[in-house]
Amino acid sequence: MSATAPVRLSSAAARRIALAAQGFGRERPFPRVTMRQVQAMIDRIGLLQIDSVNVLARAHLLPLYSRLGPYDIDLLEKASSKRPRRLVEYWAHEASFVPPETHRLLRWRMDRADQDAWRTVRAAAEQPELLEDVVAEVERSGPVTAGQVAAAVDPDHVPDKSNWGWNWPPVKSALEYLFWSGRITAAGRTSQFERRYDLPGRVLPGHVHEAETPEPEEAIEGLLEISARAHGVGTARCLRDYFRLPARESKEAIERLAADGRLIEAEVEGFSAPAFLHPEARRPRKVEARALLAPFDPLIFERRRLEELFGFHYRIEIYTPKEKRRHGYYVLPFLMAEQIAGRVDLKSDREGSALLVQSAWVEPDAPAGTAAELADELRLMAGWLGLEEVAVRPRGDLAADLAAAL
Repeated sequence: MSATAPVRLSSAAARRIALAAQGFGRERPFPRVTMRQVQAMIDRIGLLQIDSVNVLARAHLLPLYSRLGPYDIDLLEKASSKRPRRLVEYWAHEASFVPPETHRLLRWRMDRADQDAWRTVRAAAEQPELLEDVVAEVERSGPVTAGQVAAAVDPDHVPDKSNWGWNWPPVKSALEYLFWSGRITAAGRTSQFERRYDLPGRVLPGHVHEAETPEPEEAIEGLLEISARAHGVGTARCLRDYFRLPARESKEAIERLAADGRLIEAEVEGFSAPAFLHPEARRPRKVEARALLAPFDPLIFERRRLEELFGFHYRIEIYTPKEKRRHGYYVLPFLMAEQIAGRVDLKSDREGSALLVQSAWVEPDAPAGTAAELADELRLMAGWLGLEEVAVRPRGDLAADLAAAL
């Protein structure tokens, strides 16, 4: 570790650093969001988590909206499926889109598929003939979905929708093992959100695919630097969680980065552990932000950090039985200025062309005008989603004021 004294930061200063590092603070909406702006934001936050829940919008679409305002989602589709390819899919913070250069830094994870992949996925390694058949079919037909591969490899295959979650048929398990181990990759997703598998050499840019594989120590350092830049300031736990990195190797890599001056030790008011500041982190005196944050937004990945920075306790209740949910099914925190002022349970009613506010809740220290600001943000989101109105249901201590503001 560095021999110099740690930088001391107040909680407010750390919040502003974190918000700026994540791309918040610029007034929205922009007149027109370009691919250049999308690329800049991808470079800033480093990854976009993928999730299949589509009650509001696909999870990977929302973080860019929160930072850039209404944008053409075809830009992200082009970034992840067209050349020059700006995003590729792999296991980063769960399933994620990452820049191709970051995909290379995750090869050590591919090499550990036999130890680290889920048990259902690892089981496919015991069927080498099936794996070779699947690779051959992907090479012949890719990009191709799991169902298409199964139909070609197993003539007796009958699609079975009961095979979900961990109950995968053999071909699907084989594809996931090959994806985890890097022998195949994803060339994009279908409109039903199925992966379209292909060979890495046909998906990754040539300079990435052909580049030498870094040693695990070098790769983990690189991933931690991306994480530190995206955090601005964070504890070792925060930094390693961004890419779900192993604790021991992360600790050793952080020590090396700090010794080299690529991380700066910091003491942050309210943090339960020592922190690290990225040397290039902006330290704004004020951040004017307004955004609805998706449950899988990078700003709120690490729940303890969220509570330490913003005093905000948050839990995704998607997997909680309905009768036990406190705030709702798909709840988005509402960022206003430099604090989280409330939360709303949102749903896109596509047939009725309405953005449904299933419930709305205010935080104890929310500023005056929270309902009006949230109403404006909901109108903006509804327009981006192509919905004609915002409808508020009478649940939550902010619902009445929000309905009046709308």
